[in-house]
Amino acid sequence: MRDLALIFAMALAAALGVGLAGALALRLLRHRSITVHVCVLLTITVAAVVAGVAVVARAMFLSRHDLQVVLLTVAAAAAVSLAIGWYFGRRLAVAAVWADQARERERRIEKGRRDLVAWVSHDLRTPLAGLRAMAEALEDRVVEDPATVAEYHRRIRVQTDRMTRLVDDLFELSRINAGALRLSLVSVPLGEVVSDALAGAAPLAAARGIRLVAAESGWPTVRASEPELARVVGNLLLNAVRYTPEDGTVQVDGGRDHDEAWLAVADSCGGIPEQDLPRLFDVAFRGEPARTPRAGGNGEGSGGLGLAIVRGLVEAHGGRVNVQNTADGCRFVVRLPAAAG
Repeated sequence: MRDLALIFAMALAAALGVGLAGALALRLLRHRSITVHVCVLLTITVAAVVAGVAVVARAMFLSRHDLQVVLLTVAAAAAVSLAIGWYFGRRLAVAAVWADQARERERRIEKGRRDLVAWVSHDLRTPLAGLRAMAEALEDRVVEDPATVAEYHRRIRVQTDRMTRLVDDLFELSRINAGALRLSLVSVPLGEVVSDALAGAAPLAAARGIRLVAAESGWPTVRASEPELARVVGNLLLNAVRYTPEDGTVQVDGGRDHDEAWLAVADSCGGIPEQDLPRLFDVAFRGEPARTPRAGGNGEGSGGLGLAIVRGLVEAHGGRVNVQNTADGCRFVVRLPAAAG
């Protein structure tokens, strides 16, 4: 009985030594990934068993050959244990990280959904209140002179158009998020799409004294769905015009890099805070405390959905979009697959 107690004490001492060394290693590696921690834990466990067996085997005065047999047997078992443990531990770590990322993504999506409902409700309630007031004034004949009546009719049409655009944006965003967007990819001359978008943004730019500058040649042909591509270019242009100060400049460029075509829209908005750049394409993010459209924007607010739609449509084409600050503003760059030839 005394011999068994001595063997147990020796094995325990060897295992404790390995365990203390492993605890120190884990402390030093506390900032590393989950995979590293799992592998270190497995190594500690196997090494503790190997150390206990090796110490007891030497203490039992085995022959050199028998000691080598014991150690080889333990080493083989340890190698198999470490290999299996590393493989499944790595899968477990990946699953844990994925689950954590999925929970964070769900929380972010849920917060975005709540914010979207609140912000869209605000953006719809404001024009609806104005429409109701003007309709009641016309119905009760509070205003009767032709000039005022015509102005009320104009305002009603403008507010109705604004709400229509907002509803269209919501529908487009829902198609993107639901994966219901179906693209008919053809070869589209990017220059023609840019020309049409410039013509659409020209009235708003002229009203604010903003110059629209675009290259006359060098436009590539892209593999895209023309209506969705027109929506991307139009949203980027209107966003640039809305946030560019009066008498500013919006410049549009394009080109081709190997099998990719690119489109750049640069404005002179003064730049975007660095902390806001990663959130710029989030749903309903405007980067402003107020949810009302900018002064001088002619009520052309889009509910903060324009850039989110841009990202969704570009990614649906297999492309990508990013933004960076420049000397006097910011520059949006869209990259799409170029058409063959």
